[in-house]
Amino acid sequence: MTVNEAKYLSQKIMEAGEIPLLIGHFGVGKTDIARDIAKERGRKLIILVLSQMEPGDLIGLPARDENKTKFLAPDWWPEDGNVIILLDEINRAHRSIRNAIMQLLVDKRIHNHVLPEGTWLMASMNPPDENYDQVELITDPAFLSRFFILEIHPEPSEWINWAEKNSIPRDIINFIEKYPEFLSVHDTLSLKASIKPSPRSWYKLGKVLSQLTEEDKKEYLYILASGIIGPEAAKVFVDRAISSDILSPYEVFINGNIPTQMDIHQANGLLIRLVDFITSVDEKDLQELRKKLDNISENLIRLSKVVPSDSFEAFMRMLVNLSNTPGLKGEFCDELIRKLINLNGSQTNSNQ
Repeated sequence: MTVNEAKYLSQKIMEAGEIPLLIGHFGVGKTDIARDIAKERGRKLIILVLSQMEPGDLIGLPARDENKTKFLAPDWWPEDGNVIILLDEINRAHRSIRNAIMQLLVDKRIHNHVLPEGTWLMASMNPPDENYDQVELITDPAFLSRFFILEIHPEPSEWINWAEKNSIPRDIINFIEKYPEFLSVHDTLSLKASIKPSPRSWYKLGKVLSQLTEEDKKEYLYILASGIIGPEAAKVFVDRAISSDILSPYEVFINGNIPTQMDIHQANGLLIRLVDFITSVDEKDLQELRKKLDNISENLIRLSKVVPSDSFEAFMRMLVNLSNTPGLKGEFCDELIRKLINLNGSQTNSNQ
């Protein structure tokens, strides 16, 4: 999702009393999202860089109170609820720190210290891939189930704005403006694959949905749901349980049910659902889809003429990354890319 989408959804999630987890490479603006929300909502921002903390920094130091031991509040502890606490670098934190913050995530308290009413919590981390040293892949379902996972892939224009504000050399900015495809590659391992639905996750999703308008649901429902109940359950939920106005990947791929126009949010939501569909489909269904590659490629070419060009280019980059996956899935994506290129080339020649 884009930075602006992550910012908007983070507020909706925190308004419902839940916790967004922003995942993105360095430089996408995760901390800036928290700063912007705090500034716009008139809240103080407390940033806890968990990778640099020890348990005592988080839970406070013990002190003697008559014949009992109590823990003193740490110096960062908020005095009122008009704050946002950002738990940064959550997957770089030592396991003892992550164990300590579980009580904060679950009960909004640590030992005898209770967060003031109205305090907002959010978390952030770099993607779980080989590009970051000392990053532990968090797969504990009990830990992940406390968050709404929001994976950020910034639009080139968003990153350029961030780069200009952060004094990135003009040569680099000019290059990305000319060649936006080199901004980043989406080859990270998605934490959403580790998420499974549970009674708790459905409850959390319901709380956030109550904050959304019907228009919000059309644009963001799948993104939100996949971040708390997982892509597979979210796909079924969106396709069958909510609204017939929201297109399913199967309708687009096979039936060619494509709107005549879409705004950028609707387009991004649909393209993300298409990628997640390919990512999560089993081999039996993939074999059937492979027999219909001609139909699928023709429908995707039609879709490319409706969605913004930047959005479809991002979708193609994701297909290229998936084509490197070993086995049938990689072969399917590779064949699909070739057909799309051939179809686009033939249509370009016919128009000349």
